[in-house]
Amino acid sequence: MVVFSKNPVYSVLYLIITFFTIAGHYILLDAQFLAVVHVIVYAGAIMVLFLYVIMLLNLNRESEPHKSNILKFAAVICAGLLLVVLVGSLKGTEAIVQQSGKAGIGYVKTLGEVMFKEFLLPFEITSILLLAAMVGAVMLGKSEKTNDTI
Repeated sequence: MVVFSKNPVYSVLYLIITFFTIAGHYILLDAQFLAVVHVIVYAGAIMVLFLYVIMLLNLNRESEPHKSNILKFAAVICAGLLLVVLVGSLKGTEAIVQQSGKAGIGYVKTLGEVMFKEFLLPFEITSILLLAAMVGAVMLGKSEKTNDTI
């Protein structure tokens, strides 16, 4: 319904429902912490921002530019390549899941140990990228002051 809904506000609301179902899957996988964080971050903060932006844009069908067939074809090719990459990345994960077992999955302590022992460098690089994005957003949103005196 997110993709096929004609009203963008309804699409965002359907996406919120989808995020709640993903959180339900996290609970079924015994990852309660991830479920709560998923609901707070995605369904709470990001989707409210999406709704706010959509309401500010005031999308009208008449003013929307029509997409060319070449652009649609390129989008289909990109989506297909993304599917190939996802299938390729998930191909070997079954053996890893069977090897690790289910002991400690979903606990905050286990998640923290894995995050700060095995994935410390990517975690820190991500935090630096987020900091740079915040600084960039502030710089773009900041209005320039003119030196005109009256």
